Amino acid sequence: MPEGDTIFRAARTLHRALAGKKVVRFESVYPALNRINEDRPLLGRTVDSVTSRGKHLLMAFSGDLVLHTHMRMNGSWHVYPTGERWQRPIRDMRILVAAPDIIAVGFNIPVAELLSPRDLARHPQLSRLGPDLSDGGFDRDLVRQRMRERGTSAVADVLLDQRVLAGVGNVLKSEILFVAGVNPFTPVETLDDEAVGHVLDVSRRLMKMNVEPSSASGARLGRHTTGRMNPFEKLWVYGRGGSRIRSRKTGSDARLTYWCPACQRGDGD
Repeated sequence: MPEGDTIFRAARTLHRALAGKKVVRFESVYPALNRINEDRPLLGRTVDSVTSRGKHLLMAFSGDLVLHTHMRMNGSWHVYPTGERWQRPIRDMRILVAAPDIIAVGFNIPVAELLSPRDLARHPQLSRLGPDLSDGGFDRDLVRQRMRERGTSAVADVLLDQRVLAGVGNVLKSEILFVAGVNPFTPVETLDDEAVGHVLDVSRRLMKMNVEPSSASGARLGRHTTGRMNPFEKLWVYGRGGSRIRSRKTGSDARLTYWCPACQRGDGD
């Protein structure tokens, strides 16, 4: 599943390509989007902004209408100059938003809806999100409080709870806790304030590392947490095997957690 850093970068790319431009074409395979588009046409509206909230992407149009999408496991947004060949087959297209010189195509996006500001404010998922880890105004104290409220829950599960803080997914979860030196199965209630603060500091640092451009072209070439240039050493523990790194499936989704028992001490293992 794309995590908060991926969605942040996608929103930034879409914003740079579309913001301030008029919509000249809109298509979708979803009947609900087409019905709303018939009632409140997108054609002629201006794209005001494209932003992210955790793992959610919001494309705002003039006239108080917002396209909300969530990528789940396989969704993605691509941007193409008008007339350029797509990198994905047309059968994977779910949404298309075009300006005169650019086309944004949402491929295999399973969640998409057009919302009014009122809908947005009372949205069952968006309204309950915790502070966004990629937001410059990240509310550290609120996240600390919400982590404490989770008591006996394992810290790895708490980091994945988007109501506590938004943006962390399975890869970043394992990497954050390795860098912080915290066993992923440690109950939050056994971590002192210094340890919780350290986890949040590491979370912010790794998120920042992965939302900032890393090449001369302004692109980021995949997720990195090690800071190393070697493309085979992008991540510390996630996806790695061997005698030192262990993995375990946890939760109802059977998500894999990777950790180093020798490096990450705690009460959970």
